[in-house]
Amino acid sequence: MLNSDTLRHQTVWICEKWSDEACDFAAKKLERSGITHVPAELREIQTPTRTLYVPRLMPIYEGIPSSVLREIVGEPEECAEIQGNLLLNEGIQRLQDMTMIATVVTNQTATNPWSNANAFTGVGDSNTAEAATQTELQAATNRFYKAQNATYPSRTNQTVSFQSDFTGTEANYAWAEWTISASATTASGAGFTTGTTNLNRKVASLGTKASGTWTLTAQITFS
Repeated sequence: MLNSDTLRHQTVWICEKWSDEACDFAAKKLERSGITHVPAELREIQTPTRTLYVPRLMPIYEGIPSSVLREIVGEPEECAEIQGNLLLNEGIQRLQDMTMIATVVTNQTATNPWSNANAFTGVGDSNTAEAATQTELQAATNRFYKAQNATYPSRTNQTVSFQSDFTGTEANYAWAEWTISASATTASGAGFTTGTTNLNRKVASLGTKASGTWTLTAQITFS
C-alpha cells in the first residue's frame, strides 16, 4: 500500500458586530474630544526612495473602526463563529507559486502575495454552494472587498489571521458568503467589488448588515 501525505487546514471565521447605536455613541464621544478623523486600514504611499504604509484617516461620519470601538464601547454586542472553509484551486496554485523564486514562475504570481497592502476580505449575498473551481464571490451585485486592518494578516505558529472592518455604509446586505482575495479591482467607496485570485470561499448565513461596524476575521491553520 502506498502512503499518502495529507496537508490539513482548518478555518475559523469570526464575525463581530457593533450596532449603529454603538458607533453613534463612539462618534459623539470623539466629537466632544475634538476628534473628527480616526485611523483605518493602511494605504500604500510611494516616495522617491521607498514605499510607506500609513493608516487612512477616516472621517468619523463615515464609520468607526473596530479598534476605536473596543476602546470606547468595549466588546461587540454580538459575535458569530463559523467553522469551515474551501480552498479554491486558484488560491492553492498561488500558494504553490509563492514557494518558488518569482523569476521561476512564468506568470509572476509569486510577486502578488496576501500581504497587508494586497489582501482583501470579500463578503457577498449569494448562497451558491462552494466549488473549488470558483474564482470569485458568486453574488451578482451585492459583493464588497475590504482592505485588511492595520496589523493584518498576521501569523502565530501555523495560524494565519486576516481581518477587515466593514463600517457604516459598507456591505449592507445579507452576508451569505465570504472569501480572502489577493488584490481586488473596480473601486467602490472604501472597498472594491471584484476580487482577483481568491484563496478560499465559505457559504453560511451571518445575518443581514444594515449599518454599524461588522468585523470579519479568518483564522486559517495548516498542519
